[in-house]
Amino acid sequence: MITFEQVSKFYSHNGVAVTALDHIDLKIQDHEIFGVIGESGSGKSTLLRMINTLELPSQGKIKIAGTDLMQLNDTQKRKSRKKIGMIFQQFNLLYNQTVNENIALPLRLNKAYDQQKVREVLEFVRLSDKGNHYPRQLSGGEKQRVGIARALITKPEMLLCDEPTSALDGQNAYDILELLRRINQTFGTTMVIVSHELNLIKQLCNRTAILEKGKVVETLEIQKGQQQPQFSSYYERVRESLG
Repeated sequence: MITFEQVSKFYSHNGVAVTALDHIDLKIQDHEIFGVIGESGSGKSTLLRMINTLELPSQGKIKIAGTDLMQLNDTQKRKSRKKIGMIFQQFNLLYNQTVNENIALPLRLNKAYDQQKVREVLEFVRLSDKGNHYPRQLSGGEKQRVGIARALITKPEMLLCDEPTSALDGQNAYDILELLRRINQTFGTTMVIVSHELNLIKQLCNRTAILEKGKVVETLEIQKGQQQPQFSSYYERVRESLG
C-alpha cells in the first residue's frame, strides 16, 4: 500500500513561495490501478515523482508497505526505486540504441544483463520483430510499447505512468490502454496513472483522485458499470459507442 499523510510540497520561484501540493491524504491499495486526474499545473507529476523519491515532501509522510520514504538513506532509496517502473509521456528512449538495447538498459545498469528476459518482455508487448530497429523506425505507439517493456524488464511491483497516452491518438492510444490493463491482470502490478484525460482514467482505473491547485478535491471509486467493455480494437469501441 502507498499512503500519503498530510503531504505538502513548497517551491520558491523568483523569490515567491509556490505550493505544488497542499496537505494530500491518499491510500493506494496493492494491485489496483489508481488514477490521478487534474489540469496542467495541478501537482500531478510532483505527486508521482514523490513515490519514487525523485522529489521529497516539504512536510508530511509518504509510506510504501509501511516504510516512511523520508527515513531512507540514499542506498535504500535506490533499492526502493528498483521495485518501481516509470512510463513517460514522451517515451524517453535513446535514439542511438536499438529497441533491444533500450529495453536492456536497466539490466545493464544493474550489471544483470539477460537476453532471454529481453526476448520475453518484447514478446509480451508484441514487438518480437522490432528488436534490432532503432526508435526512429517506430511509430509512436511502438515507441511507447518499448518504453513499457523497458519499465517491465526488472519485474517491478509498481508502475508509475505519467500521461502514458497523451502523445498518441486513436488505435495507438487504445492499444497502450489495453496493454496496461493486461500488465495489471497478468502480474498484479500496482499502477498509478497520472493524466488529464478523463476517458483514460474512466476506462482503466479502479479509483481516482481529482487534483486541483495542489489539493485532492475528491477521491472517487469508478464503478465497473462505468468502465467500458473490452474490445479488440479502438474502432470497435467507437462503433459500439455510436451504435
